[in-house]
Amino acid sequence: MSFSGYTIKELEEKLHKKELSATDVVDMAYKRIDEVEDQVQAFITLDEENARQKAKELDEAGSNGEKLFAIPVGIKDNIVSKGVRTTCGSKILENFNDPLYDATVVERLNNEKSIMLGKLNLDEFAMGSTTETSYYQKTRNPWNTECIPGGSSGGSAAAVAAGEVLFALGTDTGGSVRQPASYCGVVGMKPTYGLVSRHGAVQMSASLDVVGPITKNVEDNARILEIIAGHDKMDHTTASHSIPSYTDVLKGDIKGMKIAVPEEFFMEGISSDVKETVMNALQMYELLGAKIDKVSLPHAKYAAAVYSMIMAAEASTSLARYDGVRYGYRSDNIENMIDMMKHTRGEGFGEEAKRRILLGSHILSAGSFEAYFEKAQKVRTLIRQDFDKVFADYDVIVGPTTPAAAFKLGEKNRNIKEIEAGDLLTVPVNIAGVPGISLPCGFTEEGMPLGLQIIGKHFDESTIYRAAYAYEQATNHHKKRPVLEGASK
Repeated sequence: MSFSGYTIKELEEKLHKKELSATDVVDMAYKRIDEVEDQVQAFITLDEENARQKAKELDEAGSNGEKLFAIPVGIKDNIVSKGVRTTCGSKILENFNDPLYDATVVERLNNEKSIMLGKLNLDEFAMGSTTETSYYQKTRNPWNTECIPGGSSGGSAAAVAAGEVLFALGTDTGGSVRQPASYCGVVGMKPTYGLVSRHGAVQMSASLDVVGPITKNVEDNARILEIIAGHDKMDHTTASHSIPSYTDVLKGDIKGMKIAVPEEFFMEGISSDVKETVMNALQMYELLGAKIDKVSLPHAKYAAAVYSMIMAAEASTSLARYDGVRYGYRSDNIENMIDMMKHTRGEGFGEEAKRRILLGSHILSAGSFEAYFEKAQKVRTLIRQDFDKVFADYDVIVGPTTPAAAFKLGEKNRNIKEIEAGDLLTVPVNIAGVPGISLPCGFTEEGMPLGLQIIGKHFDESTIYRAAYAYEQATNHHKKRPVLEGASK
């Protein structure tokens, strides 16, 4: 079997039986990257020298039962890693070559002896949904390299789908783990806000950003979340909840599980392919013994507007620190300090980042704060209350992850109804702070993957994983892999 065919569990068994060494695994991984990276362009920075050195050290030391011994990972390039460049997909951090510490999630993966292969492409500062706003390159969807992989964690999803890494970390602010997971035919989890530390994840929107795992299947995803979740004294927003064994709950059936299906999730703009695949998935759940009812999330239609206000306001504050004074890009076209800051930010940020900074600055200005930001926070409460009401009677909410399959790179004249539907499907989850997962549920006639979204109660990732695993085991969608030219099978 080539490297691209393995799951974490399968590769772990090979390592445990000593049929493969850590060095063998790294050799296989970089061979795969050499085969497909020119087509996919998922990585901004490869860390091959350090990865090979770590593999050598692991072979010499042997395993002490670590949960990710010698398992290769890719990290979204807005999550800092000591000694390895972290760019956030932006020119303004192109020379940020040596962060002084590891993000907490990276530290926890290191403690379990995983091997980081490199840093993955993203929309600049996670601002986008196609990975086309990256300063460095445009990542491509492994299922069709003329199409986007989604965003902002497009590099993470594409690398997993293409078999370049066995899992990746992404961040999700308004759908940025789940949407690319759907487009690339992999599994992406957006955890409850506060379950996973954001220490070392470069901030875009403080009250919305969440770090989450992207994997080939549900079991691998549950394993990674077990490792990265938990309270962190370096992040005051993390909750003190005990972390259950998410993998243990996968063994149970779902008979009697109550599933809610919001009527808003099937609004105009949802393609017929998506409707059909999701309805088929719901029929499978009924066969598995679940009870399904239609419900309403009446304030979900306001989520995109609320998101735009809160995200832009928080982003403008977060990005204020990039001024050319302490680190990062600094303009040479200067006469004084004010000139330096203006030119640095003007030259260092891309168009999308500038747009959001300007919008956010306006929202926070005198006279606008009460009219926009405060009002958005009040509607945010209503959206969260909608979820609370549904979860008082149901275990999970199920619907599409995206309104259609991935579209072509550079496509500008998209259906406005499809764009609105895309926001409505993923953004409310972040607004409410609840967890949600996307997993493969079918394919279009053209062979492009489609995703099923399962949303759960706060800190109830266990039920989401149980529902996702039951569906996954009853179907074969997750077993399909994209075929890339010149790659070994």
